[in-house]
Amino acid sequence: MTARPPQPGSAKNAPLDLDKRKAFILATVVYEYVATAEPVGSNTLTQKYNLGVSSATIRNEMAELEAGGYLIQPHTSAGRIPSDAGYRTYVDRLMQPEPLATGEQRRIQDEFRAASRELDEVIEQTTRLLGQLSRSVAFVVAPQRDLQAFRHVQLIWLGERTGLAIVVTSLGVATQTPFEHENLAADDLTRLSNRLNSALAGKTMRQIAARDIENVVRDSGLPASLEKTLVAAFADASRADEPPAVVSSGAQHLLDQPEFQDLRKLRSILRIIEEHKALYDLVADSMTGAAPHIKIGHELGSDEITECSVITVPYRFGDEAVGMLAILGPRRMPYARLVALASSTAESLNDHLANTEIR
Repeated sequence: MTARPPQPGSAKNAPLDLDKRKAFILATVVYEYVATAEPVGSNTLTQKYNLGVSSATIRNEMAELEAGGYLIQPHTSAGRIPSDAGYRTYVDRLMQPEPLATGEQRRIQDEFRAASRELDEVIEQTTRLLGQLSRSVAFVVAPQRDLQAFRHVQLIWLGERTGLAIVVTSLGVATQTPFEHENLAADDLTRLSNRLNSALAGKTMRQIAARDIENVVRDSGLPASLEKTLVAAFADASRADEPPAVVSSGAQHLLDQPEFQDLRKLRSILRIIEEHKALYDLVADSMTGAAPHIKIGHELGSDEITECSVITVPYRFGDEAVGMLAILGPRRMPYARLVALASSTAESLNDHLANTEIR
């Protein structure tokens, strides 16, 4: 789907230091550069867009936009391209919402209709789909365990002095922790399981404190040694101290972008993509947000990836944002379309997690 070019009068929310004409010219330069990957000159804007002024006037306006830091002239005789500040102004103030193409929307719905019930497979399928539709690098931050809801705990009697604690979250993540006990009966462990399930129902893993577990064990009259065992089992199920898993797909699409024909530059970007912790670090500060978020160029905080931008959209389970969808591509990306694509994919993932018994 081709993005719609800016229309005269559409730059109603221009920054205070830009009048409507400068704002419209900036939006048009962004649109044209995204479409062609070629620096944009005043003649191009005069011939292709109904600006209502002469080429000389446009040239002067573009020179002022450059002086203001919104545009860059890569070569003396060339046209201009947007700077990071130009892209940021466009994204925050000038970009118009863009609906997703009907065919893409239908494909997303069909993919999730047939999606797996296994959480790991759902995350991988989502990543592949987003990479294919965006023709960019897609990565998905898997659900954070401590933000998932507690589903149940089951204490299983294995022998006269051994047992197994199984803790299950709302998204089907289960951990198994073996433990020793003081010659308890199977019925003792079953009753304690039921007490814990009743006391902890409705809490997220993050909300369950050690004292909540200790209080239940003490009220049950069972040995205090079980307190340490169960606190450790719940800590293992939460793993709040570990960064979430990251799954990526679509690195090959970078080869299609003229910005990355320099193999040294491409290797640096691929190195970050391969190091999933580095990918997570790019978006970690956006994990608690509720809306799409865009980082452009130097905002990513790494000299190796200043030619890129990242769009992130959270996905949810119930009322909690539990993970993140992200698209990484050149700064010269169709922002409005990719925001719509990531948002639509996140909504379908939300529905799948809410309406499917995930294992």
